Amino acid sequence: MQILIVAATADEISPLASHCGDNQPFAVLITGVGMVATAFALGRHLAVNNYDLVVNLGIAGSFDRSIGLGEVVEIAEDRIAELGAQDDEAFLSIEALGFGESDFYPERMITQLRKVRAITVNTVHGNEASIAKISNRLQPQLESMEGAAFFYACKQAGVAGVQIRAVSNYVEKRNRNAWKIGLAIKNLNSFAVDLLQQLLADDDK
Repeated sequence: MQILIVAATADEISPLASHCGDNQPFAVLITGVGMVATAFALGRHLAVNNYDLVVNLGIAGSFDRSIGLGEVVEIAEDRIAELGAQDDEAFLSIEALGFGESDFYPERMITQLRKVRAITVNTVHGNEASIAKISNRLQPQLESMEGAAFFYACKQAGVAGVQIRAVSNYVEKRNRNAWKIGLAIKNLNSFAVDLLQQLLADDDK
């Protein structure tokens, strides 16, 4: 099985890279942070490389307090939250405008992890009023800056993509002292090691 691991930053998958050393049984693509960087880097890469599965690994913020800090989840739905137009106090999605789509899903789910609904944003939420507004409109559980763009690029390239994220913080007024980035990266990479071993073992059967 040909597998591509995609991450926004090298730090998010450095433990996985260290664990595998020079004999990585998969390819790695570091896209940079944000939707634009992710869509461009992944689209360019998939145009000239073929894979059976593309796995996006990263950290995320959680609106849902029932998801613990450091918990690893699989994204079942991801939406580009800001793609559309303002109509006074109302928001018109790109679908409502008739110009495209903003909601994306994986082709299949591959883990037993908790399945969650995410949004992808250009500006992570850190204001109580904006958090309340987006929560009322979309009821998201997680947010990232790349997820929906990752799904979009995979869909356009016709390759199966899955998104695995670990929660580093709750979505609230910005409070770096409460973040658990180290724990999230540790748990994300521990899970990724086990997942890749399982996928490659199944492929050998």
